[in-house]
Formats: sequence, C-alpha cells, structure tokens
Amino acid sequence: MHKVGLSVWQGDITTLALDAIVNAANESLLGGGGVDGAIHRAAGTELLDCCRKLGGCPTGEARITPGFQLPSRWIIHTVGPVWHGGQHDEEGRLRACYRNSLALAAQNGVQSIAFPAISCGVYGFPAELAARLAVTQCHAALKAQTGPERILLVAFDTKMAAVLTAAILASNEHF
Repeated sequence: MHKVGLSVWQGDITTLALDAIVNAANESLLGGGGVDGAIHRAAGTELLDCCRKLGGCPTGEARITPGFQLPSRWIIHTVGPVWHGGQHDEEGRLRACYRNSLALAAQNGVQSIAFPAISCGVYGFPAELAARLAVTQCHAALKAQTGPERILLVAFDTKMAAVLTAAILASNEHF
C-alpha cells in the first residue's frame, strides 16, 4: 500500500491511514448516506460540529477538515454532481471535484490521498465514465507533481474495483 502513483484499493475508506481521504459529501456537509455517512460515523461527532461551521459546499468545490477519530489526518469533502443524463455539465463538475480536492490536498501538504467513487452511488453517475474522469484528473495531478504522490481510488465492492482498474489500465496506454 506504499506504492507511489495511482492505484485501486477495495475496502472501507475510513480504515485507511493516509494523509487524507476524500468524502463524497452532500452540499450541507452534515452527513448523509453511503460513504458520507460512514465517514461521519467513523470520525465522530467533532466532524459534524466542524462541518456546521463551514456553511456547506457547492457542487464541484472542496473543503478540508481534520480527520478527528479517523486514521487519516485530513478529510477533504467534495460534492459530486447528480447525474441528469449528461446535459447539465455533470462531467465538468465531476472533474472539478477531483481537481479541487487535489489542489486543496497540495495546499495542505498531503502526499497520500484516497478517493471514493464520487457520484457513483445514489447520485447515479455512470461508473465507467466517472472512473475515466477520475483517472484522467489523478494522472494530470501526478504528472504535474504539484500535489499528492500517492493516490488511491477506493471501491467498496468488487464491481467498482474492476471498473476503476479497467480505467487505469486503459489510461496507461496513453501515458
């Protein structure tokens, strides 16, 4: 798990001891279902108190908080777009989630970071498209050498792990 570069890891993102994990949050930042709820439960009540003070986060942007009771030092919260058929700049807003999260990570000295599959749950973003966008943004950050040197794309199940792995393998043909 100490590999530099981009890789896929399957499991519970809240158990990772990295500099930062990314939370696929809702605009309120006050917790919800899926990975957002899991991160809030694992980090403890201090996270909710801290997020209340942030006043929310628009789609595509990112905010940072301490990791509190998580093994990771930081939590970067980003709000992915809800998929509405691809006609409302969902791709651009998902790219912005990764780009802004990676920029915030760089500003805070983060060298290792883990992303969940942003917007691929109840927000309905097509998994293969989301994986390609994630891989492209992560490769761009690694190539620029301005932020984290180790990026994990985390899948909770084997199906998403396969989708993310396929996206990385396909992208490596172009790098």
